[in-house]
Amino acid sequence: MTNEQKNKIHQMRQDGQSYKQIASTLNISENTIKSYCRRNNLSIQTTTAEIDKSNKDKQIHTTCKQCEKPIGQNKKGQRKKFCTDECRRKWWKSNEDKLSKKAYYTLTCNMCKRTFES
Repeated sequence: MTNEQKNKIHQMRQDGQSYKQIASTLNISENTIKSYCRRNNLSIQTTTAEIDKSNKDKQIHTTCKQCEKPIGQNKKGQRKKFCTDECRRKWWKSNEDKLSKKAYYTLTCNMCKRTFES
């Protein structure tokens, strides 16, 4: 990607254009545009109401859900909800009733032919 294209991406994002619009204008892959924008923190300026609406289901945890200690978040990857594996296990154990269980499957053992749930 040339410096001219990078400058154009910066300008187009400030103007509120989407990744798709930028990609078609500059004839660059949409995924390349997304990656570049995310790496360089180029987001469209939005109002507080729009941010609240888009993050309704996405809760950012700054403290552990179990012990309330502060959590340091990494820049990449999924946000941490627990400070340690021990806290995570304790929380899951104490909140089993609040969680939606996955489906159980009835299987048959190939050796003894007994049925069991997995």
